[in-house]
Amino acid sequence: MQLTAEIADGWIPILFIPERANDVWGSALDAGKAKRSPTLDDMMISAGGPLAIGEGDEIVALRELQRSTVALYVGGMGAKGKNFYNELAIRYGYEKEAAIIQDFYLAGKKEAEAAVPAEFLELTTLCGPRSYVAERTSAFSEAGVTRLQALRLPQAGQTPASLIEVVKSLI
Repeated sequence: MQLTAEIADGWIPILFIPERANDVWGSALDAGKAKRSPTLDDMMISAGGPLAIGEGDEIVALRELQRSTVALYVGGMGAKGKNFYNELAIRYGYEKEAAIIQDFYLAGKKEAEAAVPAEFLELTTLCGPRSYVAERTSAFSEAGVTRLQALRLPQAGQTPASLIEVVKSLI
């Protein structure tokens, strides 16, 4: 990460939890920025996740769609002790859960998905009521995200464009 902050135009992290980003990435990013050439523009950070604005079970179900992806990355993207995303989950504070997810996943058990904490899904998505999406966009901004990624999941009466207009009004 230090080298990325030193020379790259941008960084596109996956499974980004803005409230914990500084604890996980801060020192490496700061060290890289300190060495960054003044001839380079600031590094772009592009992060976000699924975006759905609404309330109720339908919105929770959309957030839950990420459960299999998180289980794959945290549990199955490498061998035990050699999985960057498992280590990331641990650094985010999910040590016990990361171990359980990986054990289940590497054993081929579907329980790996169920072991993904609901909080992890909440913190890595933009799915919820308008006020919640406002809180999430603010958290991403405060964490240094310069480009908000949004996998738009419009609900009844919404369009992908109208979701972006709502987010723009919240920023």
